[in-house]
Amino acid sequence: MEAVLKKEITDLGYDITEVEDGRVTFLGDDEAICRANIFLRTTERILLKVGSFKAETFEELFQATKAIPWEQYIPKDGKFWVTKASSIKSKLFSPSDIQSIMKKAMVDRMKKSFGLEWFEEDGSSYPVRVFLYKDQVTVGIDTTGESLHKRGYRTLNSKAPITETLAAALIMLTPWNKDRILVDPFCGGGTFLIEAAMMAANIAPGMNRSFLSQEWDNLISKKMWYDSLDEANDMVDKEVKVDIQGYDNDPEIIKAAKLNAAAAGVDHMIHFQERPVSALSHPKKYGFVITNPPYGERLEEKKDLPELYRQIGDRYKALDAWSLYMITAYEDAEKYIGRKADKNRKIYNGMMKTYFYQFMGPKPPKRKTGDSVEK
Repeated sequence: MEAVLKKEITDLGYDITEVEDGRVTFLGDDEAICRANIFLRTTERILLKVGSFKAETFEELFQATKAIPWEQYIPKDGKFWVTKASSIKSKLFSPSDIQSIMKKAMVDRMKKSFGLEWFEEDGSSYPVRVFLYKDQVTVGIDTTGESLHKRGYRTLNSKAPITETLAAALIMLTPWNKDRILVDPFCGGGTFLIEAAMMAANIAPGMNRSFLSQEWDNLISKKMWYDSLDEANDMVDKEVKVDIQGYDNDPEIIKAAKLNAAAAGVDHMIHFQERPVSALSHPKKYGFVITNPPYGERLEEKKDLPELYRQIGDRYKALDAWSLYMITAYEDAEKYIGRKADKNRKIYNGMMKTYFYQFMGPKPPKRKTGDSVEK
């Protein structure tokens, strides 16, 4: 996942300084905050890094937090608090203690900087997030607010939805592009297909939502946000032609998927149909199945899984030179599909361990100049 995000950030034109588990750090100015929030598809939030230091005691944590120039980031009417603290392999491990000590240190610093004894905190919000790993503390201010997976289009959910950010990352781990067929036979609310359509049409994922830092007029001008949104609007390709199809055997779910696609502005690009996986077929070659099939979250569903995955295997075998990419927590998936995956990545979907099975079909032949090739 970090490798996918790293490529996205590099493609936006920014230099990466560090890649860690669950986090990628890059250099950028105030415009980078706007563009990262609007354009990045595979991350949950953008933090403005304000400090990094080692702390093994609460006194060290207090003094190092107090040394951060908070007055450069937070105005005197700003609302500020430590919204989240996480600690791994560190001597300081109590989130609530870390949060309260850091808040006290911030107040102490800002009292002296602004010459105030009391802060009303009735202005814009500046929530702080802190990570401790092996006693190294990283402090950031959350520029995003509501997680970036909330694109604004998913009004209705299926039973076991995949987040928009994870769906986008998984698509980017495949060689799929807008010239290739894409089918999801367990489309649910349509997340894979909507994310793929948005990529094909160059629709930035954050175009239709707001961000916490839009209120930070002490740090980022409104013009910077308008310019970044204009850039996103100029990139949209409304004429792009794609073959993207989604099936589900529940008519209500198909209705929900259509509404979600319409909210994302890509309903004209996706063909949704009520159809069971046993009816999966396509006459053309070199397509992709990217899907999140059921994996027996409830005990009574587990008994149906062998037959369901047999059907997936049978229908995939009948497709001519296709690739199958599938995320599932079902550990016997390969056994019932009837073949071993070419690649299998372990991925955590929230707190659930899942596997991203990759069954790779052949590449289509290269176009010769002047020839038309079936896609």
